[in-house]
Amino acid sequence: MLKRCVVAGLFVLGTLFPAAGWVEAATEDFEGLIYPNEVVKVSSQVPGILEEVAVERGDLVKKGQVLARLKSGQEKASLDLARANVEFLKRKMERNVELAKKKLISANENDEFETEFRKAELQLEEVQERFKLRTIVSTIDGVVTERILAPGDYVGETPILKLASIDPLKVEVIVPVKRFGAAKKGMKAEVRPELPVGGVYVGRVTIVDKVVDAASSTFIVRVDIKNTDLKIPSGLKCRVRFIK
Repeated sequence: MLKRCVVAGLFVLGTLFPAAGWVEAATEDFEGLIYPNEVVKVSSQVPGILEEVAVERGDLVKKGQVLARLKSGQEKASLDLARANVEFLKRKMERNVELAKKKLISANENDEFETEFRKAELQLEEVQERFKLRTIVSTIDGVVTERILAPGDYVGETPILKLASIDPLKVEVIVPVKRFGAAKKGMKAEVRPELPVGGVYVGRVTIVDKVVDAASSTFIVRVDIKNTDLKIPSGLKCRVRFIK
């Protein structure tokens, strides 16, 4: 028996159907749709004017790859100044070491100078971090699905690009409530994308919804499939059969 509690157009599944229901479902194909594993909106941590977008829609990108850069003339000048200051103080500190050995400067004076040098190094690190924020890199391996901004645009809260991770892919399978129990987390499933891709791909069930849409009397099962060679595009319809 199926226990259900209707709440706002949904009902929560309780007891599973008997084993006989599974036998029928094991030979039945269900409708599914292939989605990216993850979609990322790429933006900047700091505002500014976009100087360069290094990728186009459809380009494959790797994690850590440079996607775009903001204008950074002022930040570059600050970085050069901080580096020059550290180099100057480093040379001066090397001279002071010899003076300290000859007792031509006091230990207190030498300590103050070492503190000044360390402060300059920390300031350089801070400026370097600010400069790095002007370069936007990818956080995933994936494909560029949309280029939103162009060089010269102001970058604020609006994303610059959209990326999609397509290895692995996720398949959202629509299953009638009468087949609840046909899929369990961890079990295998055969996925058959529609033509022109075709073929059979074996994946695993990663999510089984415990809440059913009361209007359609269906629930969703998620299956993950590998897409190492990137032959399967997202957005395709498919048929899915669960393997006991």
